[in-house]
Amino acid sequence: MVKNLKKSIHNKNMKKYCLALDLVNDTELIAEYEKYHADVWPEIKKSIIDSGISQMEIYRTGNRLFMIMETDENFSFDEKGKADAANPKVQEWENLMWKYQQALPGSKPGEKWITMDKIFNLV
Repeated sequence: MVKNLKKSIHNKNMKKYCLALDLVNDTELIAEYEKYHADVWPEIKKSIIDSGISQMEIYRTGNRLFMIMETDENFSFDEKGKADAANPKVQEWENLMWKYQQALPGSKPGEKWITMDKIFNLV
């Protein structure tokens, strides 16, 4: 485990993205959402990995979600979006997740996860 962490930290070609999204503020729906994410469909995991995302974590406080993604240097949100649009299983998952998710204020119509700007770095 420590070896993998060190490799990830020292990989200069890796990109890191932080994104935010809100859930519908309903405790039952939030519990359902977390249940789905405790056992994500294998096709969804495959689509994430195949796009060049090597690590993904999602955190929650209240109904706010925060995602950290580590990707290879060739990762593209546009290419991921095109691949997702062509994948019926990903579309099924995304449509299901909209039951639980709500766009952040200021989002464009249909926009889910919003990339965050880094404003501080300790090192």
